[in-house]
Amino acid sequence: MTMDATVGGRGVDVDVDENYRLQALAIISEVSASLADEDDVEEMLGRFLGTMIKLAHAEAGAVRVLTSDRKHLRLVGARGLPPEVVEAERLVPIDCGLCGSALRNDRTHYEIDLQLCAIRTGHDYFVHGCAAMVVVPLQHGGQLQGTYNLFLPECFELPEEVAMLFRSIGEHLGMALENARLKRENLRITLMNERQMMAAEVHDSLAQSLAYMKMRLTLLQDALADGENERAGKYTGDVRQALDEAYTQLRALLAQFRNRMDPMGLLHALQGFAEGFEGRTGIALDYQNRVADLRLSVDQEAQVFYIVQEALANVVRHSGATRARLLIEGDGDYYVATIEDNGKGGQGFFAIANRTGGFDEHPQLRDHFGLSIMRERARKIGGRIEVANLQEGGFRVRLMFPAMAIRAAS
Repeated sequence: MTMDATVGGRGVDVDVDENYRLQALAIISEVSASLADEDDVEEMLGRFLGTMIKLAHAEAGAVRVLTSDRKHLRLVGARGLPPEVVEAERLVPIDCGLCGSALRNDRTHYEIDLQLCAIRTGHDYFVHGCAAMVVVPLQHGGQLQGTYNLFLPECFELPEEVAMLFRSIGEHLGMALENARLKRENLRITLMNERQMMAAEVHDSLAQSLAYMKMRLTLLQDALADGENERAGKYTGDVRQALDEAYTQLRALLAQFRNRMDPMGLLHALQGFAEGFEGRTGIALDYQNRVADLRLSVDQEAQVFYIVQEALANVVRHSGATRARLLIEGDGDYYVATIEDNGKGGQGFFAIANRTGGFDEHPQLRDHFGLSIMRERARKIGGRIEVANLQEGGFRVRLMFPAMAIRAAS
């Protein structure tokens, strides 16, 4: 098909044939395919710049993205422009002249008079180097994400089919930019949550031991000042034992932070953790999974993983067990994770922790902080933890937590 256009007041024909349509469909298909797996969106925008230049029969072009303050457009790619123009166009206001008009109207804009561009940049390229410019907004959900600027060697109206194609490409690439922005935000949120979690873990374990040592050192100084050697010896032993406990807690925290969640999910993570457990600890672990799938959010999976990890770590540290069992099973809209061992039972870590809700002078009672962390994690996902001695000897920790839908409803 042909469409009428104007070149310097003269009528000309701009041919939009079948090959052009096929090329247009191929471009949209490539843009759509790139949305799912493109990591560097700005590189993708620069890659499509050459295609946009060809479609508009332009000789040069630039692509820009919105800055984080949403007040400027930053240049991320340019072709065919003089170096001085590229340098002058690194950062422009969002409401700048012709580009601002296109963005306000949310449509592809064609402009012949480029005097404003020449005045702003102080370069004669916009007077003698090109005759017209096409501005293609990149938008998604009514929000500007960036623009393509295409510089034409001659003046002619852009065919409607080309304008519609540019609009479609602009919407797709705008979606890609929005997805990239959301991905960056989610990454920031994830990092912040990780840091908050690490701070909470350090506060609930290592910081408590350090606070205990600080109090004991004050008492030790008083005893030394009063010449009470027996009392001073007791407090020295308390500090030494607390220091050993703090060192153990630090090693446990480092091990926990290194053992990150498997990207394939909780069940894969638990399977991998269980497979190397005996080799790392000398304790045989029987891992049984009786659910086909877990309907959990990512945060729920992470919390359950760390609870199980902490429970098994305490089996290693405190129970004296030779065997342990990890069982995952479903109970209606709730799941249950059970950790059992054949260790000391009532004399072990959790029995002491379960008998006390406080923190007295017995250094061993500081062990209850591990259970406090686990219970706090369970509370965050709407679950609870129960601990009990086994009749045949040993100890059980049971975590009960809801499926994602039930958690959301509650």
